[in-house]
Amino acid sequence: MRIGVPKEIKPQENRIGLTPDSVKTLVSEGHEVLVENNGGFEAGFENDQYIKAGAKIVNSATDIFNDAEIIVKVKEPQKVEVDMIRENQIIYTYLHLAAAKELTEGLIKSKSINIAYETVTDENGRLPLLAPMSAVAGRMSIQAGAHCLEKNQKGRGLLLGGAPGVTGGKVVILGGGVVGENAAIIATGMQAKVHIVDKSEARLNQLVKMFGDKIIPEQSDKIDLNNLISEADLLVGGVLVPGAEAPKLVTKDMLKLMKRGSVIVDVAIDQGGCVETSKPTTHGDPTYIVDDVVHYCVANMPGGVPRTSTFALNQATLPYLVKLANNGFQKTLREDKNFLAGLNVHKGHVTYKAVADAFGHEFVEPLSIL
Repeated sequence: MRIGVPKEIKPQENRIGLTPDSVKTLVSEGHEVLVENNGGFEAGFENDQYIKAGAKIVNSATDIFNDAEIIVKVKEPQKVEVDMIRENQIIYTYLHLAAAKELTEGLIKSKSINIAYETVTDENGRLPLLAPMSAVAGRMSIQAGAHCLEKNQKGRGLLLGGAPGVTGGKVVILGGGVVGENAAIIATGMQAKVHIVDKSEARLNQLVKMFGDKIIPEQSDKIDLNNLISEADLLVGGVLVPGAEAPKLVTKDMLKLMKRGSVIVDVAIDQGGCVETSKPTTHGDPTYIVDDVVHYCVANMPGGVPRTSTFALNQATLPYLVKLANNGFQKTLREDKNFLAGLNVHKGHVTYKAVADAFGHEFVEPLSIL
């Protein structure tokens, strides 16, 4: 197959869909790979590395979308890219459609085949293609939050890890999944006081086994969330409902309970955010303030560390892409129910229920139209 890798054009998005090593793997399987000129430059990958791996360097995204059968990206197609997508073309990337009506409508209209990294599952119901970026974002959430707590960032003027004789700050993490676990790794390492809120007692027990008394587990239906939030210096939103819009756990009224200069990092912003006052921001302008609370809501946090992120992402996405290219999408998806879960929009039909429900579209069972 002919596989195309355009340069990412979302603001401050510096990752790329394939590393040179991934290209080498695909070429060794007999596939042709087109990479946009300098597409990997910001992640530290030069054109020469892609050429040595067997790729062809293409001057424009237009040429890639015109020629490729599979488009491999990192972030959801931007409007100018949606306009270039051809009927029957396979788009393989993060989509987060439940929070993106205009994009969903554009992909339906294009009659393309859209596989979302974030809804592919494994045998245990986990999300293997979302996990690496959730891990990166979780770790970054504490770095970003700690920075935002500095006074010159309009925060409380608090050092999250404290100082000799001075207690560290209090971190409240909503969600004990991959984001929450990785946020806790950094927050406990910084010697902050860490509370993790989750609805699953079993998951909280797992986290206690990992972290011991470095964390305080909080079962969501047994706590006063208002009280916990009022004590937080840094609140991390790591709640996920696979493929669906994130639930709004923190309301605008609850914000008034928070300390002046405290910080919210809403990692769930890709799925609409779990804080009512959250709105997407960029690495170039990452924060804003509501009711004296600093909000950091960058919608592509791992794009700030593109080299680490691209390597981590490719470890997860490449094996699926090889199967897709070797066997074709119909055979691959029919034979792999977990990969099939990634199919969100197929030739004008919405094939992921949470997306259909979000916008009132008819849900079409994916196997029925493959």
